[in-house]
This record gives sequence, structure tokens and C-alpha cells, in this order.
Amino acid sequence: MRTGYARRAVTQKSIPLYDQDFLLESPVAQELYHEHAKNQPIIDYHCHLPPEQVATNHRFRSLTEIWLDGDHYKWRALRTNGVPEQLITGGADDYQRFEAWAATVPKTLRNPLYHWTHLELKDPFGIRDRLLDPSTARGIYDHANKLLATDDFTTQGLMRHFRVAVVCTTDDPADDLAHHQAYRASPGSDFVRMVPTYRPDKSLAIEDPTQFAAYVKRLEAASGLGIQRYEQLIEALEKRHTFFHELGCRLSDHGLETMYAEDYTASEVARTFERVLAGEVVSPAEAARYKSAVLYDLARFDHARGWTQQFHLGAIRNLNSRMQRKLGPDTGFDSIGDFEVARPLARFLDRLDGSDQLAKTILYNLNPRDNEVMGALIGCFQGSGIPGKIQYGSAWWFLDQLDGMERQMEALSNLGLLSRFVGMLTDSRSFLSYSRHEYFRRLLCNLLGRDVVRGRRPDDRKLLGELVRDVSYRNAASYFGLELPPRGPSA
Repeated sequence: MRTGYARRAVTQKSIPLYDQDFLLESPVAQELYHEHAKNQPIIDYHCHLPPEQVATNHRFRSLTEIWLDGDHYKWRALRTNGVPEQLITGGADDYQRFEAWAATVPKTLRNPLYHWTHLELKDPFGIRDRLLDPSTARGIYDHANKLLATDDFTTQGLMRHFRVAVVCTTDDPADDLAHHQAYRASPGSDFVRMVPTYRPDKSLAIEDPTQFAAYVKRLEAASGLGIQRYEQLIEALEKRHTFFHELGCRLSDHGLETMYAEDYTASEVARTFERVLAGEVVSPAEAARYKSAVLYDLARFDHARGWTQQFHLGAIRNLNSRMQRKLGPDTGFDSIGDFEVARPLARFLDRLDGSDQLAKTILYNLNPRDNEVMGALIGCFQGSGIPGKIQYGSAWWFLDQLDGMERQMEALSNLGLLSRFVGMLTDSRSFLSYSRHEYFRRLLCNLLGRDVVRGRRPDDRKLLGELVRDVSYRNAASYFGLELPPRGPSA
């Protein structure tokens, strides 16, 4: 066992970002991280990794593909730095795009991208002695590309390197899950499990009748059922819910501006559905009642099958209409919203709890003003013999950074039980984003170490170490009921 941890002096030749004790400000924090957190497996219970790339063991053509393609965080920074769109999402070649990013990285100082960038260069690429800037770009690019050409740096190789036990992708009920089925039958699943997550957001999106009707046709094809009435929609969604469950799915997910928990009658919801399917635009109040009904019915399915339901609340999306016309949705033009959270969310949870149909639930807020709201609200619906049944989810999206993660853990600690927290997730489209788990674990250990140094917590390394192991991995392994790979990483 390592003992005698101490901060090393920073010299001109050392780069603290690459130091083994980065962010660990005390010997207590250092011991907790290196002995209890660092080597724990990962259960990535929410991400946006492409299932096809996992199933086919995709090999990346370059550092640009694995790092810049589809990364909205980096795209926003590049735009803010004045980089032309041609070098971001346009037709420029891979190295030109990488050069633009290398020139932007020094300008991201104090943005979380600066930390993430260098943590990802350190692990898995082993680049510890250089910061990324125009003078180091060519060497870093060539070094990384040589590694990406090897078997250890394919999608499956990278997940094994990062000790990923289970990865939960994000999938629409109408998806055929062909890649999940193929991967499930492959040798790779013996080391890393990949399971779908049921995300039915499009079944709620009735504001555009044309798009909604097209989605209903997709759902008809996937379910093999005709859908002309609301009850048929719910029957099709339930059939797909069963299909997902058979492929190992144990989580649903919803991305909503706010929770919908309006009072409604079956007849008015049925009428709203039929009008939208006929091409009619309905009022916001009618849409809210329809969404309230769908969310309630889906939540009942989750409870019946013992799933965990996740609600990501508070994003306001696609704000730049000009760029949406040019690039499409979800291309980096979203923001934090200021929607009402507490009252509709409480109504929704209470409605389910009242009929004893409240599933395990994880709640994520995007507006930091709601941290304490979430921390307090989850305490009203705990119980049923399930430790941490209602979870305040990890800092999400714009809050997924040093300050945001610390503030989320502070709110959870003050108003709930940090010891029952299911911990970190990547919420990313990048196979390099597993460094976020390292980042989170370092911050967790530093938070506890700081408390000990200040005399606020007992210097009981066994007690603290057990909490770190639980939050890093064991709570998630117990909470979700996911099947672990027989030859995967062990705790």
C-alpha cells in the first residue's frame, strides 16, 4: 500500500496537468484516489456513443475523427475563438481541423476543455510532457495517429483500457438495435457489456405534426402494430419496451425542458393525438396534457420492469435558427434554460408514488440555481427498501466541470446522502471521454481530503475509502441491476 503521499514542487520541467496528483491537494486526497478510486471499473450508464462503432470495433482514421467529429463542446470553443466553420464542421481536411483546435486550446485556459484535453492526451496516448499548442500540434497528431492504427486503440480496445464494464447507449424505441444484437453475440461482450437505453423523446414531440406523423410510421414498422389511436401508441411503446428489456436494457432516459405533470382526461389526450396525426397544430396547453399522459404511462412500464428512469431537465435547444438551417439540430447551439422545475417535478413523482408505481429515478438539472431544489426534492420520495432510490444525478452538460461537479456533490451531501450516490457518467459521443470519470474521482477524493484537513471529517481512511469505492463504482453496480461481463474488469 502506498504511504507518505505528498505534493511535489512544480518545476519548469513538470506539467501539473500530467502529475499523478493533479487536483489532489492533500496526502489524504492522494491516498484515497490512488488506493480506492483510480482502478475501479466504470459503469457508463448514460452516454451517446454510436452502437455501430462499438459493435464493429471501429478503428479511427485520425485523432481528428475521435476527438473533433461530433464534439459540440469543442465546436463551441472553436467558434468563440473565431475559427471559420469550414475548419469546424466543413470540408477541411483532418489536419487543418486539428491545427485549428491546437491553436484554440491555449485560449481555453480556465475552461474545462483545457483540463479534459490534456487528460485525454495523457490517457490513453501517454503524452505527459507537452501542452497542446501550434508548436506541438504536429508531433502530438502523428504520435496519436500511430497509436490509433493499433488494435489497442479501436473502440473496444479503448473501453477495455479504461476498465469499462458496462456501457449504456441512448436509443429510440423505433431503433432496431441490430448493432446491439450483433455485439451481444460477439466475443467483445465478454469483456464490456453494451446495452441500450430507452429514450422515447420523439413520441412526445407533437409540436410539428408532419415530423410526428413520420415518427409514428417508424414506430409502426418497428413494433409491427398499426397506430391510429393513443392507446395503440402506448401499446407500441410498451412492446418496444419489452424488446429493449430482452436485450439487457434497464434504464430509460428523457430530455425535457421541464417535467410535464398536468391534469388530463383519457378522452382529451386521445383527441389531441388524433388531431396531431391528422396534421393539426394543437395549443401548448393541449401538448402539455398529452406529454403528461405519455410520461406517466412510460413511467409505469419502467416501474413494472424494475428499470431506472432518468430525466435530464432544463436545456433550451437549437437557439440559432440560421445555423440550424445550415447544420441541423444538436450542433452546439443549445443553452441553459430557466424553466420551472420543482412544482411540476414534485407533482409527477407524487402521482406515481401515490399508486406505488414510482421506479428508481435519477434527476439531472442544467441550471445551477436548481442544485438545492433537486437535493431537497429527492428526499421526499425515498424508500421502498432501495438505498438511494431517487438520485440527484451527476453534474450535467454545462455543469460537467470542476465547479459544477463540486457544487453538485456539496448540495447532495448537505441535503441527502453522498454515500449512496451512483456517481459519474460520460454523457458523451467520444470514446476518449472516460477521462471524465478520472476527473470526477479526483474531485471526489479531494473534496473528502479537504474536509479532513479542515477538521470537518474524521481521518478514518477505511471509512473514507469505502465511500470512495461505493461512489466510484459499487453503488452503480448494485443500483442498476445490469448484467456484468464475465471477463470484464473487477473491482
